[in-house]
Amino acid sequence: MYDSEADVLEQSPSSGFDALNTIDQRHENYHLAQSRGRGTRRVAGAQRRLTRGKTHLLEMCGIWAVFGSNKAAIQHVGGSFTKISHRGPDAMRIESNSIIKSSLLGFHRLAIIDSLYGMQPMRLHKYPHLILLCNGEIYNYQELQAQDKYEYETSCDVEPILHSYQIHGADTTVRSLDGVFAFCLLDTEKKKILVARDPYGVRPLFKLYSDSGMLALCSESKGLMGLMETMNGDSGKLEPFLPGHYEEYSILENGSVELSKRVHYHKPGDKPSFHVYVPWERLSSPDVSENIRSLLHGAIKKRLIADRRIGCLLSGGLDSSLVAALVTKLAKENNFPYKIQTFSIGMGESPDVTAARQVANHIGSAHHEISFTQEDVAEVLDDVIYLLETCDITTVRASIGMYLVSRYIKQNTDTTVLFSGEGADEVAQGYIYFREAPSPKDAHDESARLLNDIYLYDGLRADRTISGHGLELRAPFLDLQFTNYYLSLDASTRQPQGGVEKYLLRTAFDNMNLLPKNILWRHKEAFSDGVASIKKSLFQVIQEIVEKRVTDNELEEAKVIYPHCTPKTKEALYYRKVFETHYKGQAEKFVPYFWMPRWVQGVTDPSARFIPHYAADE
Repeated sequence: MYDSEADVLEQSPSSGFDALNTIDQRHENYHLAQSRGRGTRRVAGAQRRLTRGKTHLLEMCGIWAVFGSNKAAIQHVGGSFTKISHRGPDAMRIESNSIIKSSLLGFHRLAIIDSLYGMQPMRLHKYPHLILLCNGEIYNYQELQAQDKYEYETSCDVEPILHSYQIHGADTTVRSLDGVFAFCLLDTEKKKILVARDPYGVRPLFKLYSDSGMLALCSESKGLMGLMETMNGDSGKLEPFLPGHYEEYSILENGSVELSKRVHYHKPGDKPSFHVYVPWERLSSPDVSENIRSLLHGAIKKRLIADRRIGCLLSGGLDSSLVAALVTKLAKENNFPYKIQTFSIGMGESPDVTAARQVANHIGSAHHEISFTQEDVAEVLDDVIYLLETCDITTVRASIGMYLVSRYIKQNTDTTVLFSGEGADEVAQGYIYFREAPSPKDAHDESARLLNDIYLYDGLRADRTISGHGLELRAPFLDLQFTNYYLSLDASTRQPQGGVEKYLLRTAFDNMNLLPKNILWRHKEAFSDGVASIKKSLFQVIQEIVEKRVTDNELEEAKVIYPHCTPKTKEALYYRKVFETHYKGQAEKFVPYFWMPRWVQGVTDPSARFIPHYAADE
């Protein structure tokens, strides 16, 4: 990688970097990672045999950039940059550019054990005028190299973004990527900036754009809130960068930036523009079940490339169980030198813990059961809301267990990459309220809507709770080829059948012995029931906690103080109060609406437990 035109900023109180311990920790953290690797070199070799060559995926990280910044913003950059250090705990770097004034680019890295390549900002000898910040994985990077004869200088999967941009331009580049990503590419020659995010927003990105032409980008909004305070009357807007979009900015002579183009390049269910992992001709068979199995198998296989140990979150429900079973099966077939670890969490002998134990025994995983108490919930609740950057009721509830299990994994194991079942409920109509859909078209449209907004709810929950502990999420149900095919099937076949949600997905794996029969057909659980003891649900636990933290008078005043998404319960109000202490005034952009079931009369709480025909495991 080429360092011309870049200045790596050193720690200096006068330059606003006193909050940083060190700016470029590449070599120190590499050796530290080697000493803590616990045999990871051996692990990586077996996993790489899934591909045709050596692989160094960048994995989860945090990106931060600002263009057209004022002196006050530069003074604040150290504190802002370190707000997202949890996303890349192994190394950090931030640099300015001698050509583009008033610009800073920063990167927090989850280190790759086998290579120093991958530290960013990335630039190449061949294209020294291009600088890339990218959080993500590009699964078809080898195919792109073969297709266009790129001469790679690193072993990093995001390198083709630089080659493709130089040769083909912005639009072709973004559409050619099979992966999950949020990236910022600076072209110092054309004085342009390209910003893009993957179609379902699996990788997060926020932008702050001011009237004066300052553009700031960050993986999480907490890294930009401090900059808002430096704007001194300059009006600006902080908001999530929309999934499936890319934007181009021109850099003006004074260093400020101007939006020149915004393109919505991919909508939920669109056919991918790239050469797909499973050839389309293999899906010409009228056997829909076989096609579904092939596509989910392919979505998982392409995601098994990693230099760190792989594990699975396992609730014992359909989605996570299918993923864990397929991951474990593929790991055995490819002779991984370790057992896949699976992780379940609950309050004692909860329904999820019991079901997950059965699945783990069936698939032969190295299983961990984590138990939590009401005291644990009370202890972490505020931290969860801060990490999430939302006050949505169901998102906060469902994040508590995921936060606690991720914390356990980080503290007690060497697993770093976590597969999860996010996206299945949205794609395959897994929510119980889909039984009430007025028509197949209404149900299809609801799937598309949920996928369009998943980055604000379930996708956000999975990313923040996992990345908040320096781990990486992989969500195969959100694979672009899988979602395209599944949503293209006859709408009536995708609806619940006989009161069973995700019927089509379940039938695709019936009689395959991949999972126990009772797990394959286990009904959808409300999260608060699944992880809790039969005697007391998580919903009840939370009510008891917030009752002590919110007064009746505060609840009465909430409708005046919070006209948008007005809290109507003490639980909702408590979440909003904590949210406002960290993200004051951002609720309209971060939480456009409370997630709620549709087509169900008289339901005012998002939990499935309030839908009339819901019945938890006894």
